[in-house]
Amino acid sequence: MLKWALIFFVVSLISGFFGFSGVSAATATIARVLFAIFLIIFLVFLVLAVMAGNAVV
Repeated sequence: MLKWALIFFVVSLISGFFGFSGVSAATATIARVLFAIFLIIFLVFLVLAVMAGNAVV
């Protein structure tokens, strides 16, 4: 998911450079949403890993 967020971010930068502001805004929004989802999933798995580590000890 992080890979797709980075791809959309690069597409947003390139389209913004060439003057396609509508495409740039849309891809930036998609990249932001994907990154937020990635961050939430990462934090959930991090908390689960810490809880599992405490259960073993």
